[in-house]
Amino acid sequence: MRVLVTGGAGFIGSHVAEALSAHGHDTLLVDNLLPKAHGSTADFDGVVGDIRDPALLADLLSGVDVVCHQAAMVGHGVSPADAPEYVAHNDLGTAELLSAMHGAGVSHLVLASSMVVYGEGRYECADHGVVQPAPRRVSDVDNGRYDPPCPACGAALSPGLVPEDAPMDPRSTYAATKAAQEFLASAWARQTGGGVWALRYHNVYGPRMPRDTPYAGVASLFRSALERGEAPTVLEDGNQRRDFVHVTDVARANVLAVEATTPDGALVPVNVCSGTPHTVGELATELAKACHGPAPKVVGGARPGDVRHVVADPRAAREKLGFMAKTTFEQGIAEFATATLRGAAAPRSPA
Repeated sequence: MRVLVTGGAGFIGSHVAEALSAHGHDTLLVDNLLPKAHGSTADFDGVVGDIRDPALLADLLSGVDVVCHQAAMVGHGVSPADAPEYVAHNDLGTAELLSAMHGAGVSHLVLASSMVVYGEGRYECADHGVVQPAPRRVSDVDNGRYDPPCPACGAALSPGLVPEDAPMDPRSTYAATKAAQEFLASAWARQTGGGVWALRYHNVYGPRMPRDTPYAGVASLFRSALERGEAPTVLEDGNQRRDFVHVTDVARANVLAVEATTPDGALVPVNVCSGTPHTVGELATELAKACHGPAPKVVGGARPGDVRHVVADPRAAREKLGFMAKTTFEQGIAEFATATLRGAAAPRSPA
């Protein structure tokens, strides 16, 4: 099949493109090379352009069977001042893409979504069952009370695996734009009869992550600190739980979604995860050991909008796409200790 990969020069997009090509697909890549995300792109074999350009999209979509939409501004961001840029790239860009796909008669979309749409993960109270915690109070975080209490009785909660039918509760600008992407794609599917696999990536890490930027993932921030000879800085108490999934597994999930039968007039969300939770403190500790660097510093506090625990239920990915992660945490961290990261890039004009 001919597959258009948006964000094809990016961290995840470049791995997705390679995996698709390795499986015999004809790939066409487009990327606008945002400096926040890209280092050297001299080897980028694709179109440099902005998916908010309808004329460009009309040209790119000619003869395309599937769109694999990876293009986005990612990461927690710096402040609410980032909101217009996030919305412009993530949501307007997606809307323009969906409009152009409708015009070109392309009905199969694989959307890069994210676990951030959930907000906090799944929690259970002994007395009230499954509950959705309210955002943590600044005063609780400042006093080292990091775990959210039951919103009904204030009791301690037990964190569990979050399934795809959990309610959306985005708690950052980036998270809100990813939720909006899903809503836009779902509306498009209902209106056109197209099908969407929304792959909710959990904490992706691996080669080509951008370094030294607030838009990078936590694994990259830790690696960047260790390269400078500094101890990784761990917020809260380090016990916040996540699912760290290697980028090659994420790429393989995209291949499976490209090759799968499309949902009929619907969007189907799927967690893309390792299925094995670890704490942020574990990540920092194991990476520091693998890099032969200083031990992490646990400093407390939390960024506004941070959540305590979000760990995925992997069953739907296995049942619907046949996806199971292959790279273990230990294997992935050992490789990531010496993996190539990306520095900042100079802006380039669209071509």
